[in-house]
Amino acid sequence: MLAVDMTGDAVKAKNGAMVAYDGEMTFKKRTGGGEGLRGMVTRRLTGEQMEVMEVKGRGTCYFADRASEINLVSLHGEKLYVEASNLLCTDSALRTGTTFTGLRGASQGNGLFTTSVEGTGQAAILSDGTAIVLRVTPQTPLQVDPGAYIAHTGNLKQHFQSGVNFRTFIGEGSGEAFQIRFEGDGLVYVQPSERNTIGGDV
Repeated sequence: MLAVDMTGDAVKAKNGAMVAYDGEMTFKKRTGGGEGLRGMVTRRLTGEQMEVMEVKGRGTCYFADRASEINLVSLHGEKLYVEASNLLCTDSALRTGTTFTGLRGASQGNGLFTTSVEGTGQAAILSDGTAIVLRVTPQTPLQVDPGAYIAHTGNLKQHFQSGVNFRTFIGEGSGEAFQIRFEGDGLVYVQPSERNTIGGDV
């Protein structure tokens, strides 16, 4: 559960994620993630679905989504790249958009794009279990199962690579397994549970 104290400001949240509030609040549905017609069309074409509402007022709002763990990410002008299903809410000053990710997005059935969050403020992202944050440096690239990936920040390049994952190793996988390889300098958020993905076993 995330409690957000409001003093006349606003937050953008996943539609239906508010479970309670006190004080005086107003609610407005934002079409296409708050980006107008262009954003709505882009999301429809890419399959990156994200229904957003804007909450504004004075009091406290409580947000949650299926008892998922909530992780706060502070942004200071940089971009956060996150799966739409893992984005709970953001400060209203943060801008959201869609970013091309290539095959990684396709691996999760989300099309070829993912959600980007940019600006100065906080974003709350969801994870199935307590997420860990792993640092990537030029000397230490990182491989992540597509189903365990949540989000990343920093100057990172990503691409698919084939290899053996733990499910294949213990005989539960079938076919060839793939991971996302991150290179560069940044942070990757990983959850301890795997979604069902197309790219995990092809």
